[in-house]
Amino acid sequence: MNYKFKTKPYKHQLTALEKSWNRETYAYFMEMGTGKTKVLIDNAAMLYDKGKINGILIVAPKGVVGTWYNQELPAHLPQHIENVSVLWQSNITKKQRENLESLFEVEESLHILIMNVEAFSTTKGVDFAKKFLSCHETLMAIDESTTIKNPSAKRTKSIIDLSEMAKYRRIMTGSPVTKNPLDLYSQCKFLSPWLLDFTSYYAFRNRYAQMKTIHVQGRSIQVVDKFQNLGELSNQLKGFSYRVLKEDCLDLPEKIYIKRQIKLSSEQLKLYDQMKKEALAILNGKRVTTVNALTQLMRLHQITCGHFTADDGSTQRIKNNRVNELMDVLEETEGKAIIWAHYQWDIKDIIKEIVKVHGPGSVVDYYGLTPQDERDPNRERFQSDPKCRFLVGTPSTGGYGLTLTAANTVIYYSNGYDLEKRLQSEDRAHRIGQKKSVTYVDILADETVDEKIVKSLRKKINIASEVLGEELKSWI
Repeated sequence: MNYKFKTKPYKHQLTALEKSWNRETYAYFMEMGTGKTKVLIDNAAMLYDKGKINGILIVAPKGVVGTWYNQELPAHLPQHIENVSVLWQSNITKKQRENLESLFEVEESLHILIMNVEAFSTTKGVDFAKKFLSCHETLMAIDESTTIKNPSAKRTKSIIDLSEMAKYRRIMTGSPVTKNPLDLYSQCKFLSPWLLDFTSYYAFRNRYAQMKTIHVQGRSIQVVDKFQNLGELSNQLKGFSYRVLKEDCLDLPEKIYIKRQIKLSSEQLKLYDQMKKEALAILNGKRVTTVNALTQLMRLHQITCGHFTADDGSTQRIKNNRVNELMDVLEETEGKAIIWAHYQWDIKDIIKEIVKVHGPGSVVDYYGLTPQDERDPNRERFQSDPKCRFLVGTPSTGGYGLTLTAANTVIYYSNGYDLEKRLQSEDRAHRIGQKKSVTYVDILADETVDEKIVKSLRKKINIASEVLGEELKSWI
């Protein structure tokens, strides 16, 4: 492909561009770390140079929009393209408002608007995006497109409605199926309602899932029993998507998975058994709802992690072996390590223990309570400062959009049920730029909900592999 790229593309990136660059709708199902962001930027640049677009609307998770603005666009947008790039904000200063309004000035520059997906749940966000789309010939791209997988979510409906105003549409994700094949419906509908030959979610569901009726609190509810016709769905996807795995296109070092089994402390065990009996009593008493069932599971999970939230909202710490096991793992680890934890309470305890053993300069955090203006400096310090050996965070905050290749050990202090967050957080370290094999250590409490969570994750990844026509992976 004869094009003046700013950064030289890999062979698989060229293939993606050759297949997609002038198509109105396309999906980049490129595994994390294979450079799908660069492909999208190159695709947009080529369309602009051909006079087909003069605007780009990038929709991304909140934790990723800054990476697009500060790193990806400056790194990959060709130098000959004059552009006006603006990061959308709802609460803005006068200067920021002026920046936003510059998107509507009549000039030959490429106008780039970057918005967080959460903004599309608000009238202000939707109205601004609509104004931008009405003023420009636009390529609209959804980064991590599983953020719109729920067809009933307000943001999903808003984004799909707006998609009709975009001349070109792209979705991007390494894992389009994170729960089950039904995740695909809204993502594909954003591209076009005709791609999968189903104009309704329920028609799509009836084709690829078998339903059964369960009775809860005197109500009859339809739930998925099993899936069907997945080979057909896989073939349909191939017509408008490009799928690539890291192992197929990059000479990356291997992934190594290790489990570290722990026992609950006597205090944990007593509380866990008590809570388990209470949960079973609720289920047997037929007072179960999705909400209180999840609440019971969360409480059991919290206990295995070393804390417990009571009905009044207070949190008490419980003596546990998990943090001791973590410190043993860190003692055995050379170089830098990422520690992912599910709860904020755990992060505080982990950082406290690391500081005690390794000193205050050895660790940075990246989670919900980390101030926005500290997040990028923390990431940069972890990547470049030899004294900073540990990054502690949550997959929901730090697991998206970050390059953390300074680490070759990733520790899961605890897991959640969300497969996408697990896969995304794994690949912060295992991506372009990683020179060493990456070891993943899962700390699991024997005979607890920990093991059920891992089993659930493994089941989801097997279904995803079947839909995407891939071999089952050896994982966790």
